[in-house]
Amino acid sequence: MKLRITVLAVVLAAASLAFGQDRPTVNAQPNTVYVSADGKFEANPDTAVVQFSISSQQNKSRDAYDRASQAAEQVRQIMRSNGIDPKNAEIGAFSIQPIYDYSNAKAKLVAYRVSADVTLKLKDFTKVAPIVQQFSDMDVAGNQSVGYTLEEMDSAKTKAVEDAYRRARLSATAIAQASGRALGDLSYASVDTFENVRLQAMGDRMQPMAAMKSAPAPTEEFTPQKIAVTAHVNAIFNLK
Repeated sequence: MKLRITVLAVVLAAASLAFGQDRPTVNAQPNTVYVSADGKFEANPDTAVVQFSISSQQNKSRDAYDRASQAAEQVRQIMRSNGIDPKNAEIGAFSIQPIYDYSNAKAKLVAYRVSADVTLKLKDFTKVAPIVQQFSDMDVAGNQSVGYTLEEMDSAKTKAVEDAYRRARLSATAIAQASGRALGDLSYASVDTFENVRLQAMGDRMQPMAAMKSAPAPTEEFTPQKIAVTAHVNAIFNLK
């Protein structure tokens, strides 16, 4: 009489991470083995993200606007001098705000502030240090930060899935051999992926560095932190 075997095995990688996605409910059929595994792939970031703000405060709104416009043109010139097309920079916010003096009972309008948030993405990491230095020397630029991220995510996800599947198959093979059976073809699989793509910041709110030009930039000679991509695989294999 043919032996009917149903094996359920849940195998987690040693450094598994928690996933927010709901796991599918799967009923293992006779003569199958059901395994789960986590996989991981660490990728080098491919994009540096430079963020900063332009801010000008003047007594008149037109004067504040004109000064901010001059600063924006200065930013464009800095980019061109570093071989970067100004179209690569993105404006995330632009505002004109009245400034009031509340020291008396009645608020008094005293000035206007024009501000804009700018984000610049660079593929050439060698340009990060010089362009950050030049932005820092501007008297109306501030709140600078430099981070690194991974935009080419598909390849990293594929490698993480491959690692998770390899671990799942190794576990299924071990279960099959321990039960005196041989592992057959894959019958079912589901995959969840999770990418930790938040900016890996190298510096936050960097102060003007005009007085420190002889010192190396904070990001020089350091390697950007790797970005971890993880995958979870649920798989059912047939048993021979």
